[in-house]
Amino acid sequence: MWRVMATPEAPRGQPTIRVVVADDSALFREGMRAVLTHAGFDVTGLAADATTLVKIVAESEPDVVITDIRMPPTLTDEGLDAARCIRAAHPSVGVLVLSTYVETDFAETLLHDTGGRSGYLLKDRVADLDELTDAIRRIVRGGVVIDPAVVAELLNRRRPRHPVHDLSERERDVLRLIAEGRSNQAIGDRLFLSPRTVEAHIRSIFNKLGLSTAAEDHRRVLAVLAFLGN
Repeated sequence: MWRVMATPEAPRGQPTIRVVVADDSALFREGMRAVLTHAGFDVTGLAADATTLVKIVAESEPDVVITDIRMPPTLTDEGLDAARCIRAAHPSVGVLVLSTYVETDFAETLLHDTGGRSGYLLKDRVADLDELTDAIRRIVRGGVVIDPAVVAELLNRRRPRHPVHDLSERERDVLRLIAEGRSNQAIGDRLFLSPRTVEAHIRSIFNKLGLSTAAEDHRRVLAVLAFLGN
């Protein structure tokens, strides 16, 4: 699972970074202890659940906590809740949250709630010991570390939603015919709709596209431009 390479220990004169690892898998915990110890870190505690993690941190005040998101007993977001509690009670403790999948809601929650000295990585990423140790050291220095796959998903989510996407399927049909230059009567004939129904669809299209104040002909042109630009 891990690619263990010869990694230099902490530079002379600098204190060893103390780490607590939390995961419900004993194999994962012990594996993390082995590779981190090999890399020169001091693993001061291991926890199998969120409650134990919070207790160990209170007793040992490590530099960084590494925890899975999904922890017992419900295997939902106990690890994330523990991370928030730890940062609230121990602001100097960094938190590196691990996840098997890209979970952007959890990533955003972590970033908003902790502000700094935190990270979110996919578990696949920790297979590279160099990346893992670099992430831990950056968090200790006050930085934020986010997995590239999570960053990509967050950027996608932040792309503004085009209002054309809010149109119903029938409204899209009407707008396509408007784009072809067809009159209301021709649209009704093509879609087997009454003139009043066509007018209602067009009013709805204008409202959803934010075109409620311009003249009728101008709004039709703007609606077509919005449709073609989507």
